Amino acid sequence: MVAGHLREKNGTFQIVLSFNDALGNRKTKSISTGLPIKGNKKRAEALLMEARQNFDNGVSGDSKNNPKNILFTEFMLEWLEMMKNSVEITTYANYAMVIKSRINPYFRDKGLTLSELTPKHIQDYYLYSLNVEKVSANTVIHRHANIRKALQYALKLGLIDFNPADRVERPKKNKYVATTYNEKELENLFSVVKGKRIEFAVTLGAFYGLRRSEIVGIKWDAIDFERKTFTIKHTVTEVMLDGKVTMIDKERTKTKSSHRTLPLVKPFEELLLRMKVEQETNRRVCGSAYCRKYLDYIYVNELGELVRPNFITQNFAIVLANNKLKKIRFHDLRHSCASLLYAHGVSLKEIQEWLGHSDISTTSNIYTHLDYSSKVSSANAILSVFPT
Repeated sequence: MVAGHLREKNGTFQIVLSFNDALGNRKTKSISTGLPIKGNKKRAEALLMEARQNFDNGVSGDSKNNPKNILFTEFMLEWLEMMKNSVEITTYANYAMVIKSRINPYFRDKGLTLSELTPKHIQDYYLYSLNVEKVSANTVIHRHANIRKALQYALKLGLIDFNPADRVERPKKNKYVATTYNEKELENLFSVVKGKRIEFAVTLGAFYGLRRSEIVGIKWDAIDFERKTFTIKHTVTEVMLDGKVTMIDKERTKTKSSHRTLPLVKPFEELLLRMKVEQETNRRVCGSAYCRKYLDYIYVNELGELVRPNFITQNFAIVLANNKLKKIRFHDLRHSCASLLYAHGVSLKEIQEWLGHSDISTTSNIYTHLDYSSKVSSANAILSVFPT
């Protein structure tokens, strides 16, 4: 029988039941008896026994309280809550967005329980995502990962007999081919952004191949003006958490290899010194209105507020459109950087270290097109042995 006890609250008896939820987590449920404490202990104890029996019968029978009959959407939310303390906040925010905004709205009206969910239901959802929502195959694959992981936990708890997500066909992953800028296009871009707020991001994205989180996360203590170097060691990301945009700062990079030290070239050094003077001037002019929370950071606006990663993406697109430049994503500047390095004879191993990839296979998989010139050389070498 489910555990339970009485407690006194606001002058009356209250029943407290203790049980395991569908995920095996310990939960409590409070029920008011409405009975005044004085002279009603025996009646309250009788109500407690009745509540324990009713709850226990509900859990062991075929009622909606049976853990196996929990709604799929409710289980997804319970699993999400459990994951909150098991993964990084950025990962949790991604899970929450996909489940609350995409997966659950589709399944909510269907009223499916865990035991009723079939591979066909999941397959239909993927087709809906592709054909109605018009999302990419890669997006569906990400949603599949969320669903499968949650159902795998349900399987582990014995709530389902098999994982239906294992029996569906995932769409084939689309390989993204980046659009890059050549030297002339980069030269035009640098000219266009000169003196604008976006200049700092473009310089670091195109010349150094930095990610947005690395750009926003750079602090003044990462710059060594004497040794002419700067170190990538702090990141700032932007996530949607509980309906609010939240900035997440970390005293570490995406991977261990992303923690790297790069040379401080003259144009970038001059930009930094100019920004330092501007910030000191803004602090004097704005006085108490100046935000002092981000004094350690380099990339702040006139009021000292940290520039948001999404500002970079949005403002970059606006700058390209206003100046009729070729449309590319901001992240494509990182690809442009790699292409430019390779074109000037830099090896893939050196490009890997420059970009901060953890494994050279990551670099070669992303930039397979860079190997084409070496393949031409190989073809010419083989061609030399053929008779003319």
